[in-house]
Amino acid sequence: MMELYNKVCQECSKHITNRYSTSFSMGIRVFDKRFRPPIYAVYGFVRFADEIVDTFHDYPKKTLLDRFREDTYRAIDERISLNPVLHAFQETVHQYQIERELIDAFLDSMEMDLHFDRYHDSLYKKYIYGSAEVVGLMCLRVFVEGDDEQYQRLKAPACSLGSAFQKINFLRDMKSDFDERGRVYFPGVDYTRFCQQDKLEIEADIKKDFDDAYKGIVQLPEGARFGVYLAYIYYTNLFKKIRSAPADRVTQERIRVPNRRKAVLLFSSALRNSLNLL
Repeated sequence: MMELYNKVCQECSKHITNRYSTSFSMGIRVFDKRFRPPIYAVYGFVRFADEIVDTFHDYPKKTLLDRFREDTYRAIDERISLNPVLHAFQETVHQYQIERELIDAFLDSMEMDLHFDRYHDSLYKKYIYGSAEVVGLMCLRVFVEGDDEQYQRLKAPACSLGSAFQKINFLRDMKSDFDERGRVYFPGVDYTRFCQQDKLEIEADIKKDFDDAYKGIVQLPEGARFGVYLAYIYYTNLFKKIRSAPADRVTQERIRVPNRRKAVLLFSSALRNSLNLL
């Protein structure tokens, strides 16, 4: 019966991913089947932690996050949880030897959102690492399936991809982050005076991250490469839309890629992949 329970918990994480992110959902669907459940499990875990600090405004966020942290460690130590998201995640942690340091760094970054609404340079780097880069490293642990040499070789590009995704999220969500949470993540940026020069400097940083990340994407195991590439393509297209928009538009609306455009990108990317043109 544990097999049934494990399966139900995995399906919960899959449902969470599908409801919260069309981009990542479409990317995960093209992974080799063996990679899908553990990546859904990682996404479900990080999504719920992020919801606590970003959404639960009428509830005691610090108490909830502390409880979530405690429940996470207990699930890992006991190898079981009645929280289906944490049960699926602990299975993945054990199967793919995901380091406790990565989990600690992620939860620490979530807690930073409870205490900071402005990030100077060192805090910004720490937050990016914990909130995004370590998520890429958790996924990389899954993709390399115990090959530590490959993990070490692809570690830096995986961090760069997570960093690029997060910085684009910061640009895309500037208005809601500031209006609803009072946050400005970019060091030295005054939201009320956000200008084209600020935007250009941030975009140059993201472009470098994407360039570094692509070098690692093409070296990923075959069963993971296309799915990660597809997420990369979705985000680079979103990045193009943001780059073409003036600074004042970025602070006033959430720029997005329509689902029909994502479907076109899926088809064209699949064609490139089939022709070994990645």
